[in-house]
Amino acid sequence: MRDLGVGFGYLLKGQRWVARHGRRYGFGLLPGLITLVLYAAALVALAVWGDDAVTWATPFADDWSSPWRGLFRGFLTAVLFALGLLLAVLTFTAVTLLVGQPFYENLSERVDADVSPDGTAPRSELPFWRELWISARDSLRVLVRAGLWGLLLFALGFLPFVGQTVVPVLGFFVTGFFLTEELAAVALQRRGVDLRARLTLLRSRKTLVWGFGTPLGLAFLVPFVAVFLMPGAVAGATLLARDLLGEESAAEREDAAEDTAA
Repeated sequence: MRDLGVGFGYLLKGQRWVARHGRRYGFGLLPGLITLVLYAAALVALAVWGDDAVTWATPFADDWSSPWRGLFRGFLTAVLFALGLLLAVLTFTAVTLLVGQPFYENLSERVDADVSPDGTAPRSELPFWRELWISARDSLRVLVRAGLWGLLLFALGFLPFVGQTVVPVLGFFVTGFFLTEELAAVALQRRGVDLRARLTLLRSRKTLVWGFGTPLGLAFLVPFVAVFLMPGAVAGATLLARDLLGEESAAEREDAAEDTAA
């Protein structure tokens, strides 16, 4: 359970890092603002026309007596909006990272160089468009996995009691895992770690991943918060990626040197 606290610590460290580097933080806000406008429009459309979509999809309920028809369709409308919100949280990071690929790559490299003992950061030898293609392809694969989980949780949501208690909790843990994968991919992809290897690496320390991603997923449910936390989340995920790979930081080397001297 210690890893839960460590993961949350990386989330806080990432936010502190961007707070100390205001210029990087400012540039990192732009992609999130663009994506937020697009997602807000989609969710508003779902809220306005979701009831019509449910009515169209459930013609068999037209002859039901009141209040069962209204309760049934109201429940489905709420579930549909909740599913849309879950998918928005899951995909917001991927879309924002694609929009802001150059910004976040540079931010992640700066974090790496800042904490690295020799002041250097791993760099990808691939051209920018190749990096963008790989990122888009991997994000789509992750989205498919997240979508399958979303459909499963949607179906389980119909179960009495379990659907209203256990399923939402599972949803946040699933969200936290995939959020962390998308964010850590910025640093791990520069190191040549492919999607399959990334998922294996993250599964090897799930509690660390949940400690980082689950609170972030909860925070992302609050309007506008995702935009302001995104740069720090990328910075924190870079620190988390270094931990997963066992890379030493400058602070750890100094602590080791002090212990040896003592």
